[in-house]
Amino acid sequence: MTVPAPSREPGPLLAASVPPGARPVFGSEAGPLWARRFADPSRARELRRLFSELLGTFLLVLAGAGAPVVEAFTHGGIGRGAAVTAPGLMVMAIILFMGTVSGAHLNPAVSIAFAARGDFPWRRVPGYIVVQLAGAVLAVLFLDAEFGRVGMLGATVPGAGVDGLQAMLLELVLTAGLVSTILGTASGAQNVGGLSAVAVGGYIVLAGLWSSPITGASMNPARSFAPDAVLGDFSHYWVYVVGPIAGGLIAVAFAYVLRGGGPDPHAIAAAQGTVGSDRGHARG
Repeated sequence: MTVPAPSREPGPLLAASVPPGARPVFGSEAGPLWARRFADPSRARELRRLFSELLGTFLLVLAGAGAPVVEAFTHGGIGRGAAVTAPGLMVMAIILFMGTVSGAHLNPAVSIAFAARGDFPWRRVPGYIVVQLAGAVLAVLFLDAEFGRVGMLGATVPGAGVDGLQAMLLELVLTAGLVSTILGTASGAQNVGGLSAVAVGGYIVLAGLWSSPITGASMNPARSFAPDAVLGDFSHYWVYVVGPIAGGLIAVAFAYVLRGGGPDPHAIAAAQGTVGSDRGHARG
């Protein structure tokens, strides 16, 4: 007696759940939750984007907060020039090696600015901010475990003789310049491609060289959040939330004056990433 070969067609339950014209993914109705989520291409793309933001922010804060930690741990082993150059070079590397996955925001102020500009969906902003904060905290926890609680774990605070309002206004101006650089190099009007990494990284280094003694040149609420969270001291954190977010929104206004409204396909692709998207164009 011949035993019929098992059918490779989906059963009625699976077939009913597959949209017309779509190719069913066998086995997607069973297995662990993470496997079922990756069986959905759109969900898999978003999970990759979120992981990219978490990893990128971890690396950025590792360099940004790590510099003052190592400075304290080695009793002056690195100078201020190296300390402000490290995060700029790290951002440059991150944009080049995985900017096409998530847009390499690495910064809540950047995510909010991209959304306000219309290049990024507002519904995806909370997820990006959560993983940015998580990546930053993981970086500081690593520094704490590796070197101990030295150098204030890289906390950003106003310099000696600088009050909170002065520090906030400087963070606002610095972030307006940073986000203007990001929005400008992402736009089709400039279309500079990989050179955007050089522009953004160079701006971070330049801003740090002249302003780090005043505010720490954070320009990033996630970068400042992590040391404060681990130390349990948020007394100056408002400076590094209000200033960068307001500065980012001012940069959006500058972009409208300089280049008009959207949509700009180049900026949308830069803000959302293109890996895994149809024809290389990012979709929300």
